[in-house]
Amino acid sequence: MKPFIPFCALFAFCAILWQTSQGQTNNYPFKVAMERMLWHDNVDKQQKRLLTANGTVKISSDESINLQIADAMIGKVDELQEQIELDSTLNGQDKIKYLRNLDYVLQGYNNNLNKPDFPATIAPDVVKAFRECMALDRKRESILPVIHTYSYGVGRIIVDGLRYSTDNPGMEPSRLELLRKYCGLHPAEILTELRRELTRNPNIPFADSLITIAAHLDIRKFYDYAQARNALGNRIRSHQDSFVQIISKMANSRSGQLYYPFLDNLIHNKITFGQIDSVKDNPVNYFRLMVQTRIDYARRLLPPNRDTALEMKALTERMARTGKEYFIREINGLHTVEDDNVRFKRLEGLTAQELYYLAVLSEDEIYTSSYVRGVYPRILKQMGSTPHGDSLILSVYGDYFRKFIKIAAGYNTLNDFLGTMSKDNAATLMQSFVIGLEKTTGLEDAVDVADSYSSIMDKNKELANYILDEVRWSFNKNKRDNNKRGVVIYDLMRILFESADTTRKMDLSALLGIPSIYGQSYASLRDDSGRIVQQVFFYGDEDKDGQNSFINFMTMFRNKTEWKIDDKNPDWVTITSVKGKPIWIFANRPLYGDDDPDEKAQIKLMDYLFDHKLKPTVVIHRGHSYHLSSTLTKLPASAKIVVLGSCGGYNNLNEVLTICEDAHIISSKQVGTKTVNEPILQAINANLLNGVDIDWIAMWKELSARFQNDAAAREKFEDYIPPYKNLGAIFIKAYRKKMDDE
Repeated sequence: MKPFIPFCALFAFCAILWQTSQGQTNNYPFKVAMERMLWHDNVDKQQKRLLTANGTVKISSDESINLQIADAMIGKVDELQEQIELDSTLNGQDKIKYLRNLDYVLQGYNNNLNKPDFPATIAPDVVKAFRECMALDRKRESILPVIHTYSYGVGRIIVDGLRYSTDNPGMEPSRLELLRKYCGLHPAEILTELRRELTRNPNIPFADSLITIAAHLDIRKFYDYAQARNALGNRIRSHQDSFVQIISKMANSRSGQLYYPFLDNLIHNKITFGQIDSVKDNPVNYFRLMVQTRIDYARRLLPPNRDTALEMKALTERMARTGKEYFIREINGLHTVEDDNVRFKRLEGLTAQELYYLAVLSEDEIYTSSYVRGVYPRILKQMGSTPHGDSLILSVYGDYFRKFIKIAAGYNTLNDFLGTMSKDNAATLMQSFVIGLEKTTGLEDAVDVADSYSSIMDKNKELANYILDEVRWSFNKNKRDNNKRGVVIYDLMRILFESADTTRKMDLSALLGIPSIYGQSYASLRDDSGRIVQQVFFYGDEDKDGQNSFINFMTMFRNKTEWKIDDKNPDWVTITSVKGKPIWIFANRPLYGDDDPDEKAQIKLMDYLFDHKLKPTVVIHRGHSYHLSSTLTKLPASAKIVVLGSCGGYNNLNEVLTICEDAHIISSKQVGTKTVNEPILQAINANLLNGVDIDWIAMWKELSARFQNDAAAREKFEDYIPPYKNLGAIFIKAYRKKMDDE
């Protein structure tokens, strides 16, 4: 039986093949040998994939292209089949080989049709290239000249299709030619392709040239690849180009991230690794070197140079990180210390320029008292007995000057700062603050100007009117210049700034075409089951601040008849209303320890909310401002009210509104405090329990009255910005809406 089974199977296969060949022989105008009918049939199947039910090609809306495809893939391929079948100089095995190659070439065309690099229009070239390669292969000559002649898409289909001609002497050179062509078309993929190909063939002759291109194209990506212990990493490390060598040296050093901010100066031999080594372990000296480098880079940005240094962003990020971690968090953490000499000891010896950069790069973390009592007065002191603020701005080549003015306005030091210079220079500075925003990249500068106006209006109406006049002038100028971006920016500012005059009754939402900024309807906050879901983010801290914040938060609900607490879960607590409308509040526990247990608790809570289809519409951040970035990465898109309880600088506002485009944001210019946070949350929940729409203006009036007789609490409350006064957030919303509509 054992030998009989395969014999039967073979007999059945031959019978089917014979029947198929008999049934299809008449379809060809030439005689097809039975042993090759299957391979002809496979080619025919690939041709049929291109045809509609009525037998026509409809790949393109352009009929002339359809005709070209039909002529090539139907007519010319039929001719090829006949040529191969009737060629008396080819033996049977070679005929099968080329028919099978042709089948795979057609498969390649069909499978890649209209993908990038494979437009339908390459059909004639595919057939022509196949014919030319077949002619060369028959003579055992290299197919490389053909692959070199045609486009990458054509060459890729041919080389992949010639599966039964792998012994052709041009096959490997053709693969290299295709690699070269592909990398030319897609330079961003050079490293990915080289990593794969160098593993297979470590002797790619043009690899060094591609590596040089990749290094200049995306330095950060190249840095990562240069660290790898593989064939590509080895090739990079042995590269002779000085630019590649510097990146490779950084990437393979334990101090690589500390060298990286100085890349441009390293490449141009303006600094050495040794000079960086001499300061990198001292935070003050390292920060000082970064400030000097940033000022030099800022100088190069100005005319006539207009030269952007390589990885200037990396330098700025490292400056901000060092400034916050070593300086700002230290003086923030000592905010209860009365002796300024003790609290601000870490600032001793810093120059006015270094203090300036501390302020502008720590906007999202610096406390009011850290700036007003610490950084700002030391800036003035370091400028000498007769400080000149305009000289400071000039000494940093205007770098971040809008940010500095915004901070000064927010912390009520702008009038004092402008008073250190002549009236003419002060006017010029403030004019520069407003004009030219259409030329900036991104929105941060414009948002800084918008954010500043309310503070300026409160303290210096004359200056506010001057700014408004400059805004109107800039609007008219951009209108004359037909600069759409400039027109939108300054028109929005004009409306925002005019609305800041309380004598005018203006509905900003209507004027700007955005959803109401004055309140949130109760209905909009409910989910499909009628519940309002809230999520609160807490963080465990070594100083117990986060844990204490959690305890204070829970006292708002413990032993209250309106609320029920379920605290059995080790990662979060659940608070639900038992009176009034249904409210469910979920707050993760502020766990402290190795491996970020509080973050793990937050993720478990998020998974639970997702699994139970609970979508928070009110989200609250409680914790130090440096934890805020973690909260924002987990912010649900369903949030409509976001209480940051810490600085609402541009980056934070922009991120919130990118995730939740119509969110109402409550933020503070400094650290959140239970003295204010809890009354705000209680006021929100009181409305929601009663099923009442939230009116921010009315709520803020009530809260203001509540704090009227408590000077310390009132001062802290004044640092909080309600949604209808958050001009930065309003500007971002309105700008996006306007640019989308036009």
